[in-house]
Amino acid sequence: MNESMQTHYGYAAQGLAVDRQRVLRNTYWLLALSMVPTVLGAWIGVSTGFMASLGFGISTLVFFVGAFGLMFLVEKTKNSAMGVVSLLGFTFFMGLMLSRLIAQILGYRNGASLIMTAFGGTGAIFFAMATLATVIKRDLSSMGKFLFVGAIILMVAGIANIFLQSSALLLTLLVMSMAIFSAFMLYDIKRVLDGGETNYISATLAIYLDIYNVFQSLLSLLGIFGGERD
Repeated sequence: MNESMQTHYGYAAQGLAVDRQRVLRNTYWLLALSMVPTVLGAWIGVSTGFMASLGFGISTLVFFVGAFGLMFLVEKTKNSAMGVVSLLGFTFFMGLMLSRLIAQILGYRNGASLIMTAFGGTGAIFFAMATLATVIKRDLSSMGKFLFVGAIILMVAGIANIFLQSSALLLTLLVMSMAIFSAFMLYDIKRVLDGGETNYISATLAIYLDIYNVFQSLLSLLGIFGGERD
């Protein structure tokens, strides 16, 4: 009887592990695919100067309305094939929003090099967090509350700095953003590994936002400290 129960639970545990690995594998594949519309959106934005033509105030409004609207759509359709389409549409939009920063960095003599450095640095952080998530055995679910509060503080302080225009506050926010969203990467990947997130579209959305914010913050810092003007 005990042997039978142990065998049953053993198979159940194996099944859960396989399901979690499948979700993680699908998440990584969709994450890689999502980079294509992101790059396309950024390229179109830089080529057309669309974001620059809107002005800072209007582009900020478009960002918040578009980003939150599309995230809602992704979550609404995550259990169907439409969820993948919604996610790719969201990543295209985010690439378009990123084009203002990309254009600014490309204005430096070493702009292309800075972008590649930021891309490589973000990749290294992602690899480190993904590796760490597989090594850590303890439950990290309690991190979520603190990270969420940190993200809210970042957003509020960022909006305030639109009016304050403080360079010191900007640098602080960029460093904090890198730290918080790197930790979010670890948290979101660990959630998939622990079975806390079972939908690969939702998992991809969360990890994509982590990567996006780390890349944007790192690129901004590289531009501030390493940008070479002609």
